[in-house]
Amino acid sequence: MCLAIPGRVISIEGMTGIIDLGGVKRKTYLQLVPEVKAGDYVLVHAGFAIQVIEEEEAKATLELLDEYFRSEETRAEESR
Repeated sequence: MCLAIPGRVISIEGMTGIIDLGGVKRKTYLQLVPEVKAGDYVLVHAGFAIQVIEEEEAKATLELLDEYFRSEETRAEESR
């Protein structure tokens, strides 16, 4: 299964950017989204920004991921 995570572009230098992925900042390649600007939200997969997305879509996806991981943590604690 492949998974792309939404993140916000903090800064851009050439064809790389620093992306905030839920509080974790990562260097990401921007060759596939040449139109991207600082402040935009992008989907990141395997170190590459693959698509620019709307802020609302990014936040909704992050909320779903957070809900999923919290439920997994609860299940793990209950099984101990």
